[in-house]
Amino acid sequence: MRHRSAGIKLNRTSSHRKAMFRNMVTSLFKHERIRTTAAKAKEVRRWADKLVTLAKRGDLHARRQALSIIREKDVVHKLFEDAPQRFAQVNGGYTRVVKVGFRPGDAAPISMVELVTPEVKKKKARRKKKAKKTATPATVTAPATSADTPDEATPADASAVPDTETAAEAVAPEATGEADTSQAATDEDASQASPAEAETAEVEAAPVETPGDDAAAPDEVAPAETETDDAPKKDA
Repeated sequence: MRHRSAGIKLNRTSSHRKAMFRNMVTSLFKHERIRTTAAKAKEVRRWADKLVTLAKRGDLHARRQALSIIREKDVVHKLFEDAPQRFAQVNGGYTRVVKVGFRPGDAAPISMVELVTPEVKKKKARRKKKAKKTATPATVTAPATSADTPDEATPADASAVPDTETAAEAVAPEATGEADTSQAATDEDASQASPAEAETAEVEAAPVETPGDDAAAPDEVAPAETETDDAPKKDA
């Protein structure tokens, strides 16, 4: 039992039915949209999908098979030029059936059959999680490089320190030389002033040595003792 597996009959003969669908498919590829009853629209979609598959194959045999169905050569050439690019990313589902309403008079359901232009799906930009992960090691290594810079700078500082020490050492001998000259000058002044001071000390110490003056004028001896602490005290 066949169970209507060869397609819908539509209460027509095979020749009538075949001629009708050939005309409808030609109009569909010519205008890219037709309106018909719902039953015919579903059957036309099956014919149209087979012809688009032949156009995507694109060889000479496929073109001759399409010419045996489509009645106009220009429509066939248009189909074979556009279909490989238009339906390259789609395998099946080249047409769409949309219910329009009901036909006035007999209230037959009307549908519209049209060719579908598949939308090219754009790849979504991936979130920049990987970029953040790769950026975090860079932030970690940055302090390490900054920490390394003082170590690199220490030789320069160490080399700079001896320069300052040598400069100080170079200045030190000059200062010591000046100090020696100043001490020599003070020693000479002291040597020149020592005879006069010695004479004055002898003159001041002379009254103290006389025993008679000690008893007569005790008040005059006291200042001499206070001025010269080094003079020896003699008991009367």
